Amino acid sequence: MILIVLPDLPAEDRLLAQARQGNQEAIMQIYDSYFGPIYNFIRLRVDDRYMAEDLASEVFVKLINALRSRTAPRHSLRGWLFRVARNAIHDHYGRAKHFTSEALDEWLPDSDDEPEVAFLRALDVERTRHALRMLAPDQQEVLILRFGQLLSLQETADIMGKNVGAIKSLQFRAVNTLRQIFGELRLEAENG
Repeated sequence: MILIVLPDLPAEDRLLAQARQGNQEAIMQIYDSYFGPIYNFIRLRVDDRYMAEDLASEVFVKLINALRSRTAPRHSLRGWLFRVARNAIHDHYGRAKHFTSEALDEWLPDSDDEPEVAFLRALDVERTRHALRMLAPDQQEVLILRFGQLLSLQETADIMGKNVGAIKSLQFRAVNTLRQIFGELRLEAENG
C-alpha cells in the first residue's frame, strides 16, 4: 500500500528558505524527505519502476536548477514538487494516461478520518479496486491525492492546475460515481 507521511508545513517553509539561500544540507534534507513521496506518486502512473525513479530524479534536478536561478517556490514546497512530478508524467506519457492497475491495487488509504475513506474501506477490496479502475483519470488522481497522499484541497488544486472549487466538484463526482458503481455491482451480485 502506498501511503505517505510528509513533513509539517512550518518545517517545510524553513527548509525551503534555507535551500533558497544555497544551504546544501537543507537541499539534501528536502531530497531525503520528499524523494519517496514523489517517487510513489509517479509510480502510481508509471509501470516501470526505473522510469519512475528517473522521473522522480528529474523533479529534484528541476528544483536544484530553480534554486540556482532564483525561480524556486517561495511557499508550498510540497505542492511545487508534486506539480513538477505531475508535469513530468504528462510530458513523458501524455495527460490521458490512467493510473496503473498495480498502483490502484496497492492504493487503499489506512486513515478512517474521512467519511469517504471509511466508505471505501467498508466495502469489499476487490470491488473497490474494480470500481477505481472504472473512474476517469482525473477522478482517480483527485482521490489518490486527497485520500492516498492526504493532501489538502488547496495543495491538490495547485498540483492539478485547478481551483479549489473544481477539486471539490471533481472529488464529489468521483465519490458519487464510486457509489453508483458499487450499487450496480451490488445489484449484479444479488441477481447473480
